Amino acid sequence: MRTINYIVVHCSATREDRPFTVEALRAVHLSRGFSDIGYHYYIRRDGTVVKTRTLALVGAHVKGYNKYSIGICYEGGLDAQGCPKDTRTPEQRAALRLLVHQLLRRFHGEVRVCGHRDLSPDRNGDGVVEPEEWVKVCPCFEVATEL
Repeated sequence: MRTINYIVVHCSATREDRPFTVEALRAVHLSRGFSDIGYHYYIRRDGTVVKTRTLALVGAHVKGYNKYSIGICYEGGLDAQGCPKDTRTPEQRAALRLLVHQLLRRFHGEVRVCGHRDLSPDRNGDGVVEPEEWVKVCPCFEVATEL
């Protein structure tokens, strides 16, 4: 099994008023040149957790961190107008908490749980990635305080 140092949470960056199926996610990732879905797990609005990539395979979800990370994506992340928003349903919140808990039990040691945006480059070199340095706002909520 791979060494895991990060569990990285993402959103699909899709509107809360439109479904985004696993098949649609796969089509987007294939169109970007990936061999399949880049995340290891996808959490649908109803809380269903879909395993989309085996954990033994390196993901394709955060450049520079894929080798030592697990990627989890939740369906949504944009409001009905297409602006970033934490659109997680109560079912998604519960499923995400449980999945992260299970993964932390499986992968012992120093595993950081963070959002995609938290792995943006520290452009000013002060040791903190501030919102103005985020490459993306994904996953549209503060992972460190919630998980």
